[in-house]
Amino acid sequence: MGLVYSYNIYLPPRNVAGALVRLAGLAPPARRSSLEVTLPGGDRVSLPFTSGFKSDPVDCSAGETVRLDTSIMFDLDDALREYCETSGPDPGEDGRVQIGYVYLTIRFASWAHPRYTEMEFWAATSGMSRLFARSGRIRETLTGLAAASGAVCCLFDTGDGAPEQVCWVHDESASEGVSGSRVPDLRAFAAAAWPDP
Repeated sequence: MGLVYSYNIYLPPRNVAGALVRLAGLAPPARRSSLEVTLPGGDRVSLPFTSGFKSDPVDCSAGETVRLDTSIMFDLDDALREYCETSGPDPGEDGRVQIGYVYLTIRFASWAHPRYTEMEFWAATSGMSRLFARSGRIRETLTGLAAASGAVCCLFDTGDGAPEQVCWVHDESASEGVSGSRVPDLRAFAAAAWPDP
């Protein structure tokens, strides 16, 4: 199995619908909203993505984990330019490039804190994983999504058992491992610092 790097956003469950609407705004303009998703609490959102590569309605109102297949537009930086040259997607005239599939797993009760939802954006290939690690624009886009959605934390995870890197926490950018001085342990940090949603 190849590299599977991810960005993990933790947010109150009531903020998930808004986060998904914002995420839909990052989709390529030509994609139409065709996937209806019913969230816990009854909110419904229409998304320009698929689930299991199908557009059948998804009902996760009982809080089941759901996986979406997304395609996201990112502003170019050097890492994205190099990726385009070697892996094929052509940048648009607007200076952005479509990267997808970026898989999104939504766990309505995260392992870090069961009263928070985790949105895990993970790379489909080893090449995309390396891109996730190198591209400042990808990091800015996903931490910006976290900030705009009222999240409490965004982590970067290499999936190899090493501590996650904190990218954004409580309205500020960060760059340290979960085992660092600010966030010694994610569960302890969540219990101590995340407000009760």
